[in-house]
Amino acid sequence: MLLFVDNLTNVDFSYLDASRGLLGETWLANIRLHGDLDDQSMVCDFGVVKKIVRDWLDTELDHRLAVPTQAPNIEINANGDQLDIRWTLDNGEHIHTTSPRQAIALVEAETLTAETIARWCEQQLKSAFRDEIEKLELSFSTEHIEGAFYHYSHGLKKHGGNCQRIAHGHRSRIDIWAEGEKSSNLEQCWAERWRDIYIGSREDISAEPTINGADYFDFAYTSEQGAFTLQLPKRCCYIIDTDTTVECLAEHIAATTAADNPSVELRIRAFEGINKGAEAYR
Repeated sequence: MLLFVDNLTNVDFSYLDASRGLLGETWLANIRLHGDLDDQSMVCDFGVVKKIVRDWLDTELDHRLAVPTQAPNIEINANGDQLDIRWTLDNGEHIHTTSPRQAIALVEAETLTAETIARWCEQQLKSAFRDEIEKLELSFSTEHIEGAFYHYSHGLKKHGGNCQRIAHGHRSRIDIWAEGEKSSNLEQCWAERWRDIYIGSREDISAEPTINGADYFDFAYTSEQGAFTLQLPKRCCYIIDTDTTVECLAEHIAATTAADNPSVELRIRAFEGINKGAEAYR
């Protein structure tokens, strides 16, 4: 018998990609369990499946930075509870971060894809189920978005939960109405502007070094979970003068779009992952 739960939960996180850099993502998790029926005539109770998988993903992947531990272009060093990670991109630039261990998902893979991360998750989850489960399969899918969307990463140092981690992210749609009409042109403009971007707060910039001819931003802050630093090429960053909550991002999009389109009535709907976000108006 096979038990399945589609779209069981979603995870918002970031991961390192050799060509795209720091990539914010939102994936939906789907689970398949193979096994014989138990004394309840079930492979496994749906409530048990949902709790185990959701709790594990929330703890081990959601709002973390996933790094491929077997990649040839990564250096990972531990100093107490801190992990120091340096990632070299295909073009020779680098990403360098130091974070508390709980902010990082160390994935045993050479490259990170939906498939390799799913296989890693399966290995960790198998022991959480009873021995009668013959096979566990996890897969990730993305939200179907007909219009524009972007991938972004950020960190919210004032947040009391896991959003304070300096490098986590989202795959997010953007809806914009101009004079009451949906504007695919304005939506696509922001999708291009924020393609694979790190959105940083200006007050978190600690330095702006030039290394091997490339310009970088250094971000640094200390929050409840510990000290965080992140060094990224400037070309991968978008700086705003406020925090990077979705409320502030919606307001920034509205204000910037209004400056370029004076006297136009605007409604902005910015998403943070799936089915949540903020609206702003001009």
